[in-house]
Amino acid sequence: MAKITVVVVDDSALVRSILTEIINRQPDMTCIGAAADPLLAREMIRSLNPDVITLDIEMPKMDGLDFLSRLMRLRPMPVVMVSTLTERGAEVTMKALELGAVDFVAKPKIGVADGIRLLADDITDKIRIASKAQIRRSHAAIAPAAASGGGAHAGVAAPAKPVTIASLGRLSTEKIIFIGASTGGTEATKDVLVNLPADCPAVVITQHMPPGFTKSYAARLDSLCRIRVKEASDGERILPGHGYIAPGGFHLSVERSGANYIARVQDGEPVNRHKPSVEVLFNSAARVVGQNALGIMLTGMGADGAKAMKVMKDAGAYNFVQDEATCVVFGMPREAIAAGAADEVLPLTQIATRLVERLRSTAGMSMNRV
Repeated sequence: MAKITVVVVDDSALVRSILTEIINRQPDMTCIGAAADPLLAREMIRSLNPDVITLDIEMPKMDGLDFLSRLMRLRPMPVVMVSTLTERGAEVTMKALELGAVDFVAKPKIGVADGIRLLADDITDKIRIASKAQIRRSHAAIAPAAASGGGAHAGVAAPAKPVTIASLGRLSTEKIIFIGASTGGTEATKDVLVNLPADCPAVVITQHMPPGFTKSYAARLDSLCRIRVKEASDGERILPGHGYIAPGGFHLSVERSGANYIARVQDGEPVNRHKPSVEVLFNSAARVVGQNALGIMLTGMGADGAKAMKVMKDAGAYNFVQDEATCVVFGMPREAIAAGAADEVLPLTQIATRLVERLRSTAGMSMNRV
């Protein structure tokens, strides 16, 4: 079986050396080149044609984001970003995912060499996933004049035309929308949320993401969406017209407190190797919200949340699952479908529309709360 070929792009000779060593230790992958800057990387990619590249964000001669933008415009390929765990690093990483990077690894600010060695399994797992990902030219990496040409993610243009999204009117505050996502999910979730009206039911989201990045992600979504989006806080009320993101490193669930729904943010053991875990969130949806829940499973590797989504369906929830053609990685959606959890399997660009239609058709079917 052919090995996954990787080119490492990093301005640190030490980091290049460690990443090369980690990759070459794997039986199924090989590092075929290491470049100190994007200009060298460009020639290397051209001549070696790797399956995946790892890319440092901050580099000399050309910023990693500029390089990524050009790469995804001219030669789209799987990219795993290597980001520094800082606030600026988190913001830049979100931009990299928007430009088309498949995933990222967060390296520590200090003790970088030891930190990267500790992340060896994480790095190699993400390279494996990236090698199988469906890569498309990112609209964010294409000049605005060209971006109107359609394609799988054409829905990202929606915020410029708010008139296209009608208000839902007085819907039951009992309804809650639950979203689970992993690899490729930061952009997929955005594509759903930007197409929801300001008065839609609360949206609660578990996106697999490490600590330090979810705050920037929530802030970015908040700037793009009609609903207000924030990182969830333990004990806060879950309100219509708001989106709540599970903080990296913590599980998020929904609980009942008297007449209100509240967010429960807790530490704990990883579930399905993840923290936050979609399984935890979706199980709470089934237990607490039942037939007033709407589930959405988006792109991601593995099976996290699939069984719990079936439990949601059995409790009366209505579930949407992203189709294979529009997924970056068709893992979690495939498992949800296999578990019998899906009511509808849809292209990403149709999920928000069908969700709103479903909400309109069921308005008034549950008790309104003031």
